[in-house]
Amino acid sequence: MKKTILIAIVLVFSATLLRAQEKSQMTYPMLGEDAPSFIAESTLGTMNFPEDYNLKWKILFSHPADFTPVCTSEILELAAAQKDFDKLGVKLVVVSVDNLENHIEWQRNMEAIRYKDRDPQKIYFPLVSDPNLKIAKEYGMIHPSSSDTKDVRGVFIIDPKNKIRAIFYYPMNIGRNLGEVERTIVALQTADKQEVLIPGNWLPGDDVLLPYPVSTAEAGKAAKHEDSDHYQLNWYMHFKKGAK
Repeated sequence: MKKTILIAIVLVFSATLLRAQEKSQMTYPMLGEDAPSFIAESTLGTMNFPEDYNLKWKILFSHPADFTPVCTSEILELAAAQKDFDKLGVKLVVVSVDNLENHIEWQRNMEAIRYKDRDPQKIYFPLVSDPNLKIAKEYGMIHPSSSDTKDVRGVFIIDPKNKIRAIFYYPMNIGRNLGEVERTIVALQTADKQEVLIPGNWLPGDDVLLPYPVSTAEAGKAAKHEDSDHYQLNWYMHFKKGAK
């Protein structure tokens, strides 16, 4: 009896130790780092990501499985917003852990759905197959506390230099807010183009912040001009008026 208990304790300890080692070895791409490259099959053919979309903004959406209700609703919303992202110069890519045959059937099924009283939408972005979880692991979509694919629910915004600029993670039961994803893209593009900072709850066209620090003298001088598009709230919050 004691020997059996001892063996059980050793097995539990070994499994815990192995789990800890796996956690310590896992790597996650961080903001500002290069987006991990991969070659995989998709509904639009073989994809070499992100190289196929060099010099473009890219958004990578990951999903744990095909034919799931929340993920299906997200892709239907994404299909409805394709033109908006096209105008922003953004390429959309969806990764799911199922095989390519399932992807093709799932896409065919989704393109026949009348969602929110909208006409059925054609899906022009690729659905990438990741049955071996290679992409999911390279992007840190599988979290250490999970032993299955339940955590494959990430969004990665990647700039034209193939640097990761924003990451979102969502739980299984909560659909992603594509409006916030689009707002983040516009905010990043605005910040890069104008060399400004984006304040909280900013929407396109709102005022933006100038990079900190700005001297009190410089801020005051800009704010005194009647035709100036600058103003200040205090010595460290210097704004530039947005386009109206």
